[in-house]
Amino acid sequence: MLDHNPQDVSELSGVPWNIEETEVETLQKRHVHLPKLEDYGYIEWRPDEEVAVKGPRFDEIRLVLELLDDHRDELPDGWL
Repeated sequence: MLDHNPQDVSELSGVPWNIEETEVETLQKRHVHLPKLEDYGYIEWRPDEEVAVKGPRFDEIRLVLELLDDHRDELPDGWL
């Protein structure tokens, strides 16, 4: 979401760090994590369209996301 808004949540498994997920894990992520992020106002999730966009509070987490993204090669395996 740092680079693209809106973002198609069906493409989340194609993020650069190549998280391999089973279909169950994908469904869990969509139905557990996305609603929580939406509850906090970090994203707005449109499950029928499979789209997530930045929410009204996205800027509150932007710096942390940028820091993680900028230093992904320095983080322990499995953190992202």
